[in-house]
Amino acid sequence: MQNQQDRVIIFDTTLRDGEQCPGATLNVDEKLLIAKQLARLGVDVIEAGFAFASPGDFEAVKRVAETVGTEDGPVICSLSRAIKADIKASAEALKPAAHGRIHTFISTSDIHLEYQLKKTRAEVLAIAEEMVAYAKSFMDDVEFSTMDATRTDPEYLYQVLERAIAAGATTINIPDTVGYTTPSEFGDLIRGIKANVPNIDKAIISVHGHNDIGLGVANFLEAVKNGARQLECAINGIGERAGNTALEEIVMALHVRRQYFNPYLGRAPESEAPLTNIDTRQIYKTSRLVSNLTGMLVQPNKAIVGANAFAHESGIHQDGVLKNRLTYEIMDAASIGLTDNQIVLGKHSGRNAFRTRLKELGFDLPEGELNKAFLKFKELADKKKEISDWDLEAIANDEMQSSPEIFRVELVQVSCGDRAQPTATVTLRTPDGQELTDAAIGTGPVDAVYKAINRVVNVPNQLIEFSVQSVTAGIDAIGEVTIRLRHNERVFSGHAANTDIIVASAQAYVNALNRLYGSLQQEKRSQMAQEV
Repeated sequence: MQNQQDRVIIFDTTLRDGEQCPGATLNVDEKLLIAKQLARLGVDVIEAGFAFASPGDFEAVKRVAETVGTEDGPVICSLSRAIKADIKASAEALKPAAHGRIHTFISTSDIHLEYQLKKTRAEVLAIAEEMVAYAKSFMDDVEFSTMDATRTDPEYLYQVLERAIAAGATTINIPDTVGYTTPSEFGDLIRGIKANVPNIDKAIISVHGHNDIGLGVANFLEAVKNGARQLECAINGIGERAGNTALEEIVMALHVRRQYFNPYLGRAPESEAPLTNIDTRQIYKTSRLVSNLTGMLVQPNKAIVGANAFAHESGIHQDGVLKNRLTYEIMDAASIGLTDNQIVLGKHSGRNAFRTRLKELGFDLPEGELNKAFLKFKELADKKKEISDWDLEAIANDEMQSSPEIFRVELVQVSCGDRAQPTATVTLRTPDGQELTDAAIGTGPVDAVYKAINRVVNVPNQLIEFSVQSVTAGIDAIGEVTIRLRHNERVFSGHAANTDIIVASAQAYVNALNRLYGSLQQEKRSQMAQEV
């Protein structure tokens, strides 16, 4: 990648840093679904996880490497501390990938050295050099990050980078780990690195940023102007604290303003050639998939992918858009894959037509999931005369992200009203095949349903978030319910879609409880294995 200085390399860290967002934990199958969509999106590098962190993370990196890391696919990357065990685990997990990358890091700021690492500058300098060389012994593509670079003494930073490149690093990453810097400062830092690291021409300069004070995208754009050629970002901007720089925002900023950025990449200002390899028409679909699987909802006024991003309520704006969209829209909604709500199928449509349309929308479901999705489609078709692409996407997403079916909702019945006590009766199929029914009274129908479910499942938890979104307009729209619950400081998410919001609420809650219950069972098995 060193010679690709006339374009911007997109490094996606949704599966690694993005997953560190509280409550956004993904299982291996879910990571694989997102990785496949990231490949369709056209990202250059997928950071699939932190292989040494856990057996689950190791397996996820390995599965992504096997499935998505094809010869014509993206580079698959695994994060490692500058520790031999970490690096070796990454190398092992990445073996199946046609193009693998070990990404190793160590802190370089004085505050991190003193309070976190408890090491001197000289010690860190030696570790960086040694560990990059160790990573290089496994594969040619090695990325090295100086954690907390934006609070590191620049002169010391130059020394660390020079030694890392000499040891074999092919990408040098400059992270704004705590979201501290401003655009002009970040630009100065990148420019200083290009001017003061003598062997910098042998590596790609990468940047990683957090959005703690809302400057992630602005910082990255300034970094590009000053020589950064790899941008590390996440779908929907998910990640630690206030999140990572949002992939969709930085990509569309470079897309919409490419004439402005062209000269900084050595291109003619009028060039229409894309600055990245991203297929922007896949952005909206990718955003929806990540949101549904992680349970992290996208706020309506979110740039690019928010529900209101292309909506106009002001009369002046509406009038202008009707006359010429360019009056108030700087990009076309279709450019991110947001198309009109086309009616495509009905109750008489067959299984083959259903499968074909799903493939056209980018969903290639395994046979088992396809069969379940088709049954849901038929059920929906009996309730709605017209079924849209968005309805189909909701069905497909709902099926793809289903957790292991430990408990299953068999019946939900509620009684409520302005002068009635909200009451719910619920029947669940338990792990051993029994059907258990219980009832409860709540402050509302959903509260009553959840209390009844808890009486059956009997696993302590705290509901911390409940959200309902309409997939389409109209009284017969599918409602998507996303919930998050907490157990022993761990957060589990659940999602379901149904034309009946109460049913969707029950299914989403059981979906989250299945994840919680499965996690507890796995911990119990691990403990028993250790005792043996």
